[in-house]
Amino acid sequence: MLNKLLQLQELDLRIEAFKKREKEIPAQKKKFEIQQKRLVDEFEERENACRQLTVEQRTCESEIEQKQQQVAKYDQQLFSVKKNEEYQALLHEIDLLKKQIAVHEERVLTIMMKMDEMKARLEEDKARIQAELAGLERQCAAIDEELAQAVRGRKQLERERLPVAQQVDEELLARYKRIRQSKKTGPAVVPLSGASCSGCHMAVPPQKVNEILAGDKIHSCAYCGRLLYNKVDAEEASAEV
Repeated sequence: MLNKLLQLQELDLRIEAFKKREKEIPAQKKKFEIQQKRLVDEFEERENACRQLTVEQRTCESEIEQKQQQVAKYDQQLFSVKKNEEYQALLHEIDLLKKQIAVHEERVLTIMMKMDEMKARLEEDKARIQAELAGLERQCAAIDEELAQAVRGRKQLERERLPVAQQVDEELLARYKRIRQSKKTGPAVVPLSGASCSGCHMAVPPQKVNEILAGDKIHSCAYCGRLLYNKVDAEEASAEV
C-alpha cells in the first residue's frame, strides 16, 4: 500500500513540476515580448525622426517659395513708386526677405545632409533590428513549444495518476491529500532519517521510529504533519514489483 502511495506522490511531484513550468514559461515569453516592443519602438523612433526632418524641409522650401514670390512682387512695385521713401522701404523689405530666404536655404542644406546620414543609419538599424526580432521570434516559438510539451506531459501524468490513486487505501489517500493541500508544494510522504523526519529534521519519538521501521503503522510527524516511512522497506517493495 505504501509503495502505491509513493508511486502516487512521485506522479504528483512531477505534475507539480510541470505546473510550475507552465507558470514560469509565459513569464519568460513576456520578457521577450517586452524586448520586441522596445526594438519596434526604437525603429519607429528612428523613422519618425526622418519624417520630422522631411516635414521641416518641405516647410522651409515652402517658405522660400513664398518669400521669393514676395520679392518678385516688390521688384515689380519698384518701377511704379514715385517717392524715394517708398522706394527705400521696398528695398529694405526685399533685403529682409532675401536674408530670410538665405537662412531657410542654409537650413534646407543642413537638413539634406542630416537626412543622408540618418537614412544610411536607418538602413543599418533596420537590418540590425530585423535580425534581433527574428531571433526573438524564434525564441518565442521555442517557448511556445516548451509550454505545449509541459501541458502534454502534465496531462499524460494526470491520466497515469488516476489508476494509481484508486489503488491507495481511501483513509490513507485522504490523509495524503490533506497534507498536500496544507504544504502546497513538495512531498507529503518522507522517509525517516535515522530517528528524525527528513521533511523538517525534527526528532521522532523512539516508539514511533520502531513501529515505522517494523512496518506496523504509518505515523505522521508531530511537527510538520508529513507521513513517515522506512526507506529500506519501500526500496525492497519497489524492487519486488
